[in-house]
Amino acid sequence: MDDQEIQFFPFHAINEFMRPDFRLRMIRTTLQALPKLPDNLRAPIDRLTRQAVQVPGFRNSAKAPASLKVKPMADTFEKNPQLVAAILSAWAQTKPELRQQVFDLLNERGWEVLPPEADRTQLPGFLTTWPKGEDFEVLNEAYKKGYPDSAESDDEVSLMVVWLSGRLPYQMEEDEGSEEGEEGEAGEEPGEENEA
Repeated sequence: MDDQEIQFFPFHAINEFMRPDFRLRMIRTTLQALPKLPDNLRAPIDRLTRQAVQVPGFRNSAKAPASLKVKPMADTFEKNPQLVAAILSAWAQTKPELRQQVFDLLNERGWEVLPPEADRTQLPGFLTTWPKGEDFEVLNEAYKKGYPDSAESDDEVSLMVVWLSGRLPYQMEEDEGSEEGEEGEAGEEPGEENEA
């Protein structure tokens, strides 16, 4: 990858890899936890909510109850990369155990990952390459094997993988990346395997 140009997808490209019901559930969880989160996570969401989210009956959408903000927030989440980054950063903070477990899992599998507490909202978006031989099914199985008592869904594990790694499963890395694993292909959508 030394002689290739690094490409990024804007953060809102993640919507192509998320089911709408999971998107709503994740946003609801984040908004309900928002009052308890540190100001550095809460303030960007409040600012972006005032600027970009329209909640009927509220001049300042940030003042609307979380239950009324979920749907309009999800609509804006599909188009606004800054809001996506702010929401995902806050969501990851609401799941510290999952965040650490997925971070450990990715490190064990040879992924290059920023520390869990790094501010990923400052990145230009998601890298377009994915380690060869890794996909959501493989990673979710490895997670379940490593953390059999976890109650986290495949959707949540997959989303945390994407957020912590800063990657979307768009294009497989070449062999020179020397990532572990040879079987499988990336491309499944987070939680897609749960649609049955």
